[in-house]
Amino acid sequence: MSNIEVEIQDDNDDIIVDDDNESINQIKSNVRHRKGRGFNEQNDRSGIQSGNYDRIINENENNPGPARSIEGWILFIRNVHEEAQEDTIYDLFREYGNVKNMHLNLDRRSGFAKGYALVEYETFKEAKNALDNINGQDLLGQTLHVDWAFIKGPLRKLRQSTKK
Repeated sequence: MSNIEVEIQDDNDDIIVDDDNESINQIKSNVRHRKGRGFNEQNDRSGIQSGNYDRIINENENNPGPARSIEGWILFIRNVHEEAQEDTIYDLFREYGNVKNMHLNLDRRSGFAKGYALVEYETFKEAKNALDNINGQDLLGQTLHVDWAFIKGPLRKLRQSTKK
């Protein structure tokens, strides 16, 4: 083993202890208590006032109609036959524009389609063209129902019945 020599110098001026109440009160007044996520101020805890949200700016924001997602225009296709393949649906929608993304959910147990699909186009014109032409079209003996995945506008109010 090697021997290491260490020299320690003690200057006695490293720690100064002051028992005055003044200095303790001064230190306490400078301490800030911070709790919670990110040490936010009291008026900024809800996140609403900060306004740091992703948002698509649209001039016709109050008009009802289809809404663009962050990445493109998404169509929701219902009544898809359970034996339909992703390639079949992709080829059908590719005829009306460049398909940016497509999603067909499969049932884990059976391996068949769950009955709906999502197709994304980059432009509104392509998505609208596909919606107009494919809605009501037959695929493997079932009529497809195509609509926008996101719609902006006023919420529909449910009619309350007074029947007992």
